[in-house]
Amino acid sequence: MGVRSDFDPEELDSRAFYRLLTAVIVPRPIAWVSSLSADGIPNVAPHSFFTVSCVEPPVIQFTSVGRKDSLRNIEETGEFVVNLATEALIEKVNATATNFPAELSEFEEVGLETEPSERVRPPRVAHSPAALECLLHGTLSFGDSTVVFGRVVGASIARSVLTDGRPDVRLLRPLGRLGGNQWSRPGEVVELERFSYEQWRSSGARSAGD
Repeated sequence: MGVRSDFDPEELDSRAFYRLLTAVIVPRPIAWVSSLSADGIPNVAPHSFFTVSCVEPPVIQFTSVGRKDSLRNIEETGEFVVNLATEALIEKVNATATNFPAELSEFEEVGLETEPSERVRPPRVAHSPAALECLLHGTLSFGDSTVVFGRVVGASIARSVLTDGRPDVRLLRPLGRLGGNQWSRPGEVVELERFSYEQWRSSGARSAGD
């Protein structure tokens, strides 16, 4: 790769190293989290530190950097929904990242339509093609951040984005977060089948990397 530059997190300002990390760990899926405050005010906000934690039981996680409304609401009510952030909704997703006062609903402020969830109280984003309804499993704090774990108790997927009964990324058109103010849209999709070690040995594929 040629000459490299080395960066030490102990020597850099924390925000500078944060910007470096988020420019390297890309693209990141977005948890567009909807929740309700204890007073019943709907909230929705994007969180780009997001992934699957466990298969059985199904648990997903997102990280709140700082104590944001999503985290406070979930701690108070024990419920939330992760809505898929899509290419068509990029302006709305970005707008809901605004630090609106807690007494205001991002749904109303940015003009997002809601729909009732099936198994939890927080509403879903009506025009999002996929929603994962969650009960709070637990939280884990690190420094200035809190990881929120949610047990998925229901998934609602628009039939228009299903192919052979499974969500199709070509139809979902999910957004991803990059560094700074950059976002990503879906690009070329490449399919590669996995294989066992025995197949690897018998096919002679091992020599391809030598």
